[in-house]
Amino acid sequence: MAQPCLCLLCGVLVCAWPESEAVVLTSAASPCDHCLLGTEATCRRAADQWSAALAEEPRDRAPSTAPVLSSLNDSRLLLEGAGKGTREHSGQPVLGGPSSSRVFPEVVPLNIGGAHFTTRLSTLRRYEDTMLAAMFSGRHYIPTDSEGRYFIDRDGTHFGDVLNFLRSGDLPPRERVRAVHKEAQYYAIGPLLEQLENMQPLKGEKVRQAFLGLMPYYKDHLERIVEIARLRAVQRKARFAKLKVCVFKEEMPVTPYECPLLSSLRFERSESDGQLFEHHCEVDVSFGPWEAVADVYDLLHCLVTDLSAQGLTVDHQCIGVCDKHLVNHYYCKRPIYEFKITWW
Repeated sequence: MAQPCLCLLCGVLVCAWPESEAVVLTSAASPCDHCLLGTEATCRRAADQWSAALAEEPRDRAPSTAPVLSSLNDSRLLLEGAGKGTREHSGQPVLGGPSSSRVFPEVVPLNIGGAHFTTRLSTLRRYEDTMLAAMFSGRHYIPTDSEGRYFIDRDGTHFGDVLNFLRSGDLPPRERVRAVHKEAQYYAIGPLLEQLENMQPLKGEKVRQAFLGLMPYYKDHLERIVEIARLRAVQRKARFAKLKVCVFKEEMPVTPYECPLLSSLRFERSESDGQLFEHHCEVDVSFGPWEAVADVYDLLHCLVTDLSAQGLTVDHQCIGVCDKHLVNHYYCKRPIYEFKITWW
């Protein structure tokens, strides 16, 4: 027989755990700041499943299941009230919660990780499907500091930008877009996320990721560059490390020395002939080929950008081509770049 479990946020019955002989309703844990949205459907589904299971219980176990049925009825009353309009609490006490429905003042004092803010309750509830609207709906307990301010354990550096959007739709300047986007994700503010993702630099990042999506191995190879550079620097007790990286866009970077004219033509070959040209350049990491307008220099820019984002100092230069003999008069002409990673 499964055992029901109460929601960690509001105390509503939400799920059932693996088999257990005892039928016990678990007390709700202290609610966290990050209230999860959309739990009503989950609660109803779990309650229905639990009721059906209890109906099939032998009669000699009926006394042990009576409290559970009562709790399920309480849960349904809560859910019916929570699902209306602006999701205000129905007035029923929260199962296992710290207290019943809470009433907030019209002007709400906030303490966000030590940064103090004051705003209207209607501002926090402007978009109902957000974490802030759920927190200040009256259904959840919110701790207060010594001055009575409602406390959220989150860095408040960019919370002002979040409030400005809720108040009047104002958006942050470009240099704060990424940071505010992170806060909008935490507070689950969909309208703010949509607008930020249409601003630079996030809009440009979408385009860049579409290009990098052509190389599913990109992140793994990027990590390999960092790891190889780290190991070489440690082994040599050096301030920097160098490694060779091959970056080529086309699958056919080979030309015969005897026929320079063919370097500008696409070399047609059969599938069996293609196997003769398959090889691995003698480098540490290789990127390519890909089919897109973006060229080798665009990928090099991505590599430098992502390595620099990890706090590394990166320099690179082309040191020639692979020049490996393949078959007959054909040699590999994939470009080879030397990357210099400086650690301090």
